[in-house]
Amino acid sequence: MNVLNSVPKQDGFYMPAEFSEHYGCILIFPERADSWSYGGYAARKAFCEVCEAIAQSENVTVCASDRQYENARGMLSAKIRVVEMTSDDAWARDYAPTFVVNNNGELRGINWSFNAWGGLYDGLYFPWDKDDKMARKLCDLYNADMYDYSGFVLEGGSVHTDGEGTVITTEACLLSKGRNPDMTKTEIEEKLKGALGAEKVIWLKNGIYGDETNEHVDNICAFVKPAEVVLAWTDDKNDEQNC
Repeated sequence: MNVLNSVPKQDGFYMPAEFSEHYGCILIFPERADSWSYGGYAARKAFCEVCEAIAQSENVTVCASDRQYENARGMLSAKIRVVEMTSDDAWARDYAPTFVVNNNGELRGINWSFNAWGGLYDGLYFPWDKDDKMARKLCDLYNADMYDYSGFVLEGGSVHTDGEGTVITTEACLLSKGRNPDMTKTEIEEKLKGALGAEKVIWLKNGIYGDETNEHVDNICAFVKPAEVVLAWTDDKNDEQNC
């Protein structure tokens, strides 16, 4: 794995849309007691069922700690790859690398900084150092050269793209004090454009009310094809989401 200090957009790389064809999916075996109730037994069973369903159509990699590796390997079928990789919690969407591609199909990863959705300001747990190393480890696993954006805090669930140059995010998340407080909105937008190969960033003011990730966009709005999104919505005028 080569560590790159250039800009993905300038290199001809961009983040594909979530609805694009997948090579595979990464999940992390749950075990953290303060995240997963009752010892995480029900969560692990549910994760395994999800893994087996996904594995019907694409490759699945499950990362498990040294304490849970044998358990994960025993619970999952042979068609699913299980690797020992220690993390603080099980949120691959948010701290695994953002993979970018070019028109030749080459794959590279982006390593952002992860601080458990707000660091010491309003993050959800401490420490998060093992989570923050996962992107680099996964780029190594997939033999993907890595753009090093460490120092810029971003989670995968905080951005969505149509794969054609438009990114959606929320002000509540990316402008929160626990992420990149020394950067302006314009500076953050330019960082996103360069990293994700985008021409336009659409800023929604808020996500789901009270969401503990500071209102990630993936909870409220997602591209299903170019120029078309799905929304989380309520018609209840008394719901806090509409206030």
